[in-house]
Amino acid sequence: MTSTLIAPGTAIGKPAHRDPNVLRWLAAYASSMVGDSVYYIALSWAAVQQGSPAQAGAVMAVSAVPRALLMLGGGVIADRFGPRRVVIGSDLVRCAAGLSVAALLFLTSPGLWPLALLAVVFGTVDAVFMPAVGALPARVTTRDQLARVQGMRGLAIRFANVVGGPLGGLAVALGGAAAAFGLAGLLIAVSVPLLISVRMREPAVDDKAEAGAGNADAREAGEGAGGRGAAPGAAVLGAPDSEASGATTTARATTPLGDLRAGLRYIRAHRVLAPLMLAIALGDLGFVGPLNVGLTLLADERGWGASGMGWVLSGFGVGAGAAALLLTVRGRLPHAGHVAGWAILAGSVAIGALAFVPGVLAAVGVALLVGLLAGLSGALCGALLQTQADPAYLGRVTAVSSLVSLGFAPLSMPLSAAAIGAWGTGPVFVGSAAVCGLGGVVALCVRDLRRAELPG
Repeated sequence: MTSTLIAPGTAIGKPAHRDPNVLRWLAAYASSMVGDSVYYIALSWAAVQQGSPAQAGAVMAVSAVPRALLMLGGGVIADRFGPRRVVIGSDLVRCAAGLSVAALLFLTSPGLWPLALLAVVFGTVDAVFMPAVGALPARVTTRDQLARVQGMRGLAIRFANVVGGPLGGLAVALGGAAAAFGLAGLLIAVSVPLLISVRMREPAVDDKAEAGAGNADAREAGEGAGGRGAAPGAAVLGAPDSEASGATTTARATTPLGDLRAGLRYIRAHRVLAPLMLAIALGDLGFVGPLNVGLTLLADERGWGASGMGWVLSGFGVGAGAAALLLTVRGRLPHAGHVAGWAILAGSVAIGALAFVPGVLAAVGVALLVGLLAGLSGALCGALLQTQADPAYLGRVTAVSSLVSLGFAPLSMPLSAAAIGAWGTGPVFVGSAAVCGLGGVVALCVRDLRRAELPG
């Protein structure tokens, strides 16, 4: 089932949006993401039905703990066993868990414990799934198409957000939480045969990307990961399957902890990846609070109501979708590092301005601008991660980026809520915008990141 079909790394590929191989991967990803959206609707509904609001909140939050604690280890697993194997295995586990809970809810009323267990299982699997999903595009397309693939991935996420919520709500209305969990499991299951049919390729190591870590620390990191020596892209993780590293030779086996340390040393020593991680972290920390809990409190303060907040969120979604569509159509933007830095800076100004707009219509326009700039900078940063990282480290690089975005950045939400309660929305939005803007400053001030380009 998980046998590897390797396409030649040097083959001239079609544009990603016309490549059947990429489209199969995109269909698998979209189906899995829609299944995730339906799962969260089902979990929240079932938790509210089975317990108190506080207990329901605890069930919804419990998956974040294993996700944050195990994310770095998930990157090691993705690099050791190959991203497609890991994604297929993760989807099989999530499908089985969702269908099991659906059957349990259909047959009996077990209370909160199976829901909490399911949340823990999903959080644990997500810690492995997310780094593998991030590393997979480099194995299904050529380097010059990765920016376009990032745009296509963004469109798939928007599609899942738009379709998943109503679909989950319809399933709950027709058959309760059991039907919604069953639908989520089936949607996730659809991705498995699609992923099996995707042809994998050996990602080429770009000379410029490899040079980004060209110092003694990077050489130490490479040796710590299995004695790569002078063979860029050599298999470093002791995995017999060529999918695991996209390489042609195998060096001495290492321990998972050694691989993790080597990956962190590699990122720290890389002249583009290290400042890029810092820029992503600052941008996310300044973005997540205001655009989540902060927007809710702002809408309540201004009297916009739930419908007004929904329109503002829709504006953000349209802007982010437009940015994804732009990259899908264009495929590449020149001066990627420069554009990403300015997009982060301009987006931070828009975030700060959101707290001072006079009405809902103006807020929708500002939110559309925030979504456009955040979507553009996020896609460019993701594409730079894909193209700058050595393929042998891509799972661990993605894991660090995911940990920053999904593990640390959400911590800003309770802090933002507490700060708004103490000082009001205006100062907190401005402060968050300043933190976000620092990410753009880093991107523009570090020469190697500012000059980073996407292959074309």
